[in-house]
Amino acid sequence: MTESDRPGEGVVVDELLQGLAEDRTGALWRLTGAERQLDANVVRLPPGAVVAEHVEPELDVLVVGLAGSGVLRCGGVEHALEPGTVRLLPRGESRGVSAGPEGVVHLTVHRRRPGLTVRSRP
Repeated sequence: MTESDRPGEGVVVDELLQGLAEDRTGALWRLTGAERQLDANVVRLPPGAVVAEHVEPELDVLVVGLAGSGVLRCGGVEHALEPGTVRLLPRGESRGVSAGPEGVVHLTVHRRRPGLTVRSRP
C-alpha cells in the first residue's frame, strides 16, 4: 500500500493503478499522519462487488469516481459512479456501492474519527 506521512503528499491515481494485479481490491491508498483532520482512501471494488447498504450516523462522506464504473446508492436513490462523479453522502442516510462489469475505483473523504480511548465512568 502506498502511504505518505508528509504534509502535501498524495498519490497519482494513474500511477497507482498502473500494473496493479486484477485481484487487488480494497483500500489501495490512504492518508496517514497523526495530526491530520481528514481521512481519505482510494478504494477499488472488483467487477460485480457490492458494499451493502448501511447507515453512517456520524460522518458525511464525499465520494469521487476515479476509474471504472458502478452505482452509488444514497437515501434510496441510485447515482452513476464514474470518473469525475462527485457526490456527498450525508450522515444518517443509507448508502451502498455496486461495481460495474469492469469494477470501480473511487476516493472517499471524511472527517477523521477520533481514536478509541478508555475512560472511567462518569
